Amino acid sequence: MASRAGDGRVRGPLGQAMFEAGDLLAFSWYTIRALVVAVVRREISLRESISQLWFMASVTTLPSVLVMIPFGVAVALNVGSLAAQIGAEAYGGAIVAFLIIGQAAPLVCALMIAGVGGSAITADLGSRKIREEIDALEVMGVSTVSRLVVPRVLAAILITVLLGALVMVVGIGASLIFHVYVLDGSPGSFLGTLTQFASVTDFVSAEFKAAVFGLVSAIVASYKGLTVRAGPQGVGNAVNEAVVLAFILVFIANAVISQLFPLFVPAKGEYR
Repeated sequence: MASRAGDGRVRGPLGQAMFEAGDLLAFSWYTIRALVVAVVRREISLRESISQLWFMASVTTLPSVLVMIPFGVAVALNVGSLAAQIGAEAYGGAIVAFLIIGQAAPLVCALMIAGVGGSAITADLGSRKIREEIDALEVMGVSTVSRLVVPRVLAAILITVLLGALVMVVGIGASLIFHVYVLDGSPGSFLGTLTQFASVTDFVSAEFKAAVFGLVSAIVASYKGLTVRAGPQGVGNAVNEAVVLAFILVFIANAVISQLFPLFVPAKGEYR
């Protein structure tokens, strides 16, 4: 079934998808450029940025912690049972370092930002769009990207990075407690292998992933919110599309960064 694109022409499903992909790519470039210019020139709307920071922190911190606690317990349980079978109980901390620091922490934060914060961004900008507030700003010569999108993107990046460090601590702490008090493991061996196999590079890689995931999620949410059509129903559809598309792009970005980061920052192994 054919659909009508934003420029008024009728396109098929493939044509519409290609058009939206190109439009999203152009919007991403324009947003990143506006973000860099605003940071360099110190032209960021401070009140809007602080408001978005507080909102995203308030709606994503507790869910992220609650998700990470059972994840850390599950990692400790599965790693402990497997390690006991092969006589490698002392290496539980190493597995936790690879799973929680390398993959789980930034992904949990990204899913929270995309699912909770991103849906709020899309709904907010979408409601402004259908009330014609966005058109009014453009008529007055105010850049909607600089005024509305940049503070939300900056807030998403900062909150995702901060949440990344928080959920790492929570996940490792939950794994350590379960490993010691339930599996009767040694805290010294757990922490020893954790510090042996986890380095500052791993932490930097995880935080870099978190920043990229926050950037991607906020840009997708903002784009869907600013391109809403068909009234309130269109806002609901845009929220669903933004969350799904952000999830897909986050997993793609995670795969790409996981493969490319070691090429630029080689791992330094420690052998004893």
